[in-house]
Amino acid sequence: MTIARRRRSEGPGDSPDLSRAEERLSPQDPVERARGICLRLLTGTPRTRQQLAEALRRREIPEEAAEEVLSRFEDVGLIDDAAFADAWVESRHHGRGLARRALARELRTRGVDAALIERAVGQLDSDREEETARELVARRLPATRGLDRDRRIRRLAGMLARKGYGEGVALRVVRRALEEEGESMEEIPDHI
Repeated sequence: MTIARRRRSEGPGDSPDLSRAEERLSPQDPVERARGICLRLLTGTPRTRQQLAEALRRREIPEEAAEEVLSRFEDVGLIDDAAFADAWVESRHHGRGLARRALARELRTRGVDAALIERAVGQLDSDREEETARELVARRLPATRGLDRDRRIRRLAGMLARKGYGEGVALRVVRRALEEEGESMEEIPDHI
């Protein structure tokens, strides 16, 4: 039975045993196995070279075979860490409001090269980042009404800090939002 037929015949809660299917298709050729593993992983979502290399290591693909397949996939554009980093920054900044620092941390954990990370997060200038911080605070501000001023500041600035915004930006944005709401900002500390 082919993998496609097997998948169609499985129930909704079943998952195919891909490692057995891989062995059945090409038990002797590690390059073919590596190629199949990478193609399946890239079908679901874009991945970095390091993520694919780790998947091949877990599947015990010999290093030479893995390197051959990964290099070939880079040559033909199936693996492009620069494009991955650019798309990641754009998506996570707009979707989750993450700042440059948090985006860089996420890309590092996915194995993207430091130069590519710097270039990708460099797309976000400080004005754009601060505007996003203002939007995040504006969305969260109504939920803090009724709390005392210091607690509101801590909650809002803490939310921005968890998204990677620096303390200076966080406090400046929170102060401005609370001032616009009519909150007195006298004697507010410069740090949290």
